[in-house]
Amino acid sequence: MKIGIKGINRASATVTVALTAGAVLAGSVFAATVQAATPPTPTIVAKGGYVMNNGTAKTLFTKAADTRRSTGSTTKIMTAKVVLAQKNVNLDSKVTIQKAYSDYIVSKGASSAHLIVGDKVTVRQLLYGLMLPSGCDAAYALADKFGTGTSRSARVKSFIGKMNASAKSLGLKNTHFDSFDGIGNGSNYSTPRDLTKIASSAMKNSTFRAVVKTKSTKQKVTTKSGGYRYMSWSNTNTMLSSYSGAIGVKTGSGPSAKYCLVFAATRNGKTVIGTVLASTSATARTSDMKKIMDYSFKK
Repeated sequence: MKIGIKGINRASATVTVALTAGAVLAGSVFAATVQAATPPTPTIVAKGGYVMNNGTAKTLFTKAADTRRSTGSTTKIMTAKVVLAQKNVNLDSKVTIQKAYSDYIVSKGASSAHLIVGDKVTVRQLLYGLMLPSGCDAAYALADKFGTGTSRSARVKSFIGKMNASAKSLGLKNTHFDSFDGIGNGSNYSTPRDLTKIASSAMKNSTFRAVVKTKSTKQKVTTKSGGYRYMSWSNTNTMLSSYSGAIGVKTGSGPSAKYCLVFAATRNGKTVIGTVLASTSATARTSDMKKIMDYSFKK
């Protein structure tokens, strides 16, 4: 009996060892498969970055995502959002271009849509002038048009107030605007996470989506004398031509903002949206975007 028991124990031990070894091997293969399926988190030169799934709002990439930074012309996403949120907004209503808008461009050395004093430009055309060549003159014209007050300065102040009210309505705690175009006075800031949320909200509007995905446009505007001229604008967002599935949204730059980009793309029905702030150059911000977008689409 003792011999039989010993034999059984030995056989059981052999089976147990074999099963254990098989489990360890299977576990190792599974772990290796999981590791291979998860891409390494990319490194970007921008000081801040954030990407999320636009459909689920799930965070896909983050780097100093809640640190407040200057936003440059990515501010204009909110400018456009506020205009399009106006009740019964008439995109075909015309705005007469004032000398104050061109004087502002000159005084600030700002990016321009090259609007001509006396021309009558529709609100829709001003949105293209705002978002494609990043026209600060177009931003001024829209703030003057959609702000309220008896003076231009009062209307501009009112419009910026609407920008901040919109940020508050989105529940954003780290965003504040003191300008309609990003040329701020020290209190114009946001974060990669907040800017991404602003852009995601703006992209719900079909007119906004149509504008920001446009690579170039030629617009017929009415001149002061009643004739017409064509304005041609190209999008500063080169991502539209260089990244597969790109659908927007806005570049930004400035002495304190450095190089910024808010971006979005759709592949296989999945839309990913994000932001990089304070990259070192236009080339670097594009490289940063591609790295974290590629990574996010794989997650």
